[in-house]
Amino acid sequence: MNIQKAVEEYVLGSKSIVDCLKNGLVNYSALSRNISKELKLKEKDFDAVLVACRRYADKLKKKNGFERQIKNLLKNSKLEIKNKVAVAVVEKNIFFNNLIELQKEIKKKDELFRIIEGLNAITIITSEEFVYKLKVLFKNKIININLGMVEVTLKSSEELEEVPGVMAYLYSLFGEKGINIIETMSCWTDTIFVIDEKDLTPVMELLRF
Repeated sequence: MNIQKAVEEYVLGSKSIVDCLKNGLVNYSALSRNISKELKLKEKDFDAVLVACRRYADKLKKKNGFERQIKNLLKNSKLEIKNKVAVAVVEKNIFFNNLIELQKEIKKKDELFRIIEGLNAITIITSEEFVYKLKVLFKNKIININLGMVEVTLKSSEELEEVPGVMAYLYSLFGEKGINIIETMSCWTDTIFVIDEKDLTPVMELLRF
């Protein structure tokens, strides 16, 4: 058994232990005894478990330093919300002139229009009012359409480019609350999430830094 890996997996399974390790609030001997007992390790493995706990605590403390930097950045970010958003997934072998036509019509009204191109499909994010036009243009090429979505844009400073781990930190916040991200993208200092409208209130809470 790889004791370092086993210890890290055990610790990650408990948010309270992680928080205590980050903040230096742990009795390492007591924690090591508990881990050894839970993982049914031999008495001779105790020292290795103790060392693994200390190493992982150091790793978490470094991560905690990054988190403070991330929170300071996000604290000064601004939120923009747009509701009544539709997310359509269409096959990639569409007639691209139709996509250009749709884009022109939407941009003419200065409305939301975003495209994400994948290997096998294209995702179109726009206002719900253009869903009818989208259905006319792409017909049987439409794989799926989600209505009642909300686009949340986090507008940060240029410092965003210099701070590592911002996206991973944001994803972890959504994950802890069990909130599904329908689509996500970024453009320079803008970080964009598309979520279900029912999740807007908890998202506003978790993005309040």
